[in-house]
Amino acid sequence: METSTRSSAIRDGLGVGIAVGLSGLAFGASAVTAGLSIAQACVLSLFAFTGASQFALAGVVAGGGSLVAGTAGALLLGGRNSLYGLRMADMLGVRGGRRFLVAHGVIDETTAVAMAQPGEEQARTGFFVTFATLYVTWNVTTLLGAAGTSWVADPAVLGLDAVGPATFLAILWPRLTGDGPETRTLRRLAAGGAAIALAATPFTPPGVPVLIAAVAVLAVILRRPA
Repeated sequence: METSTRSSAIRDGLGVGIAVGLSGLAFGASAVTAGLSIAQACVLSLFAFTGASQFALAGVVAGGGSLVAGTAGALLLGGRNSLYGLRMADMLGVRGGRRFLVAHGVIDETTAVAMAQPGEEQARTGFFVTFATLYVTWNVTTLLGAAGTSWVADPAVLGLDAVGPATFLAILWPRLTGDGPETRTLRRLAAGGAAIALAATPFTPPGVPVLIAAVAVLAVILRRPA
């Protein structure tokens, strides 16, 4: 039985890692279209390794925003991973310097696969298989997407500037569907954040409306009862 559940955890990790990792093609393309170099796109995937934050940064830069604004928005989005880490720390049982490496892999997908497993041993297997598969696939496809787009004389004519926002929405959309109370709360927060960003757009530089919306939504979350 244990072997069967471990095999299931491996299959889950491989499936999620490969499926989500292929989105690196979209990120590489959108990053180069936004004006980043191939090296910058690859460094982001190597060291940031959180898709939503990377797409957000590329989107801000593509819209004419500064790297500072894009980075701030990416950090706000990436901050949720630290909350996952609080839950995952005991489950993974990693000690010493290895914690820094493992923390790099605490993202939506690895946490979801780990939490879906029936036991802690299977959860650890699912986490590490997802992390390894997704990290390799994401970085390889980022390079391929960025390099392929850079060969085009004017990538903007392909309309690739829409790839980042579209992929970001595709990542977010599953979290907004359903009828549960948490999903309804997320929908309200998303709608409120979008309204704030739209209202701030005429009066602030590119990238800043997203930061204002994110800070406002974060304030609402922090004020909610535990």
